[in-house]
Amino acid sequence: MYRTHSCGALTASDINTEVTLAGWVQKSRDKGFMIWIDLRDRYGLTQLIFDEERTAANLMDIAKSLGREFVIQVTGTVIERQSKNP
Repeated sequence: MYRTHSCGALTASDINTEVTLAGWVQKSRDKGFMIWIDLRDRYGLTQLIFDEERTAANLMDIAKSLGREFVIQVTGTVIERQSKNP
């Protein structure tokens, strides 16, 4: 399946649900043990998180190699953001 949701469509009801998203990398941040990727499509933005505790080493390497405007498809579980925006 190409995607189950658009980046702008995820809500609290999707927490703990496996989804497939597709879009382009708008921005990425690598702190070594954790990588954040802002995935954008024409409908919105979703933050992807890759951390050493939950992500296989080969997927961490792939996430580290992604650059701006790379087009990707990703499948994962929606988790609730621990810190809310003020």
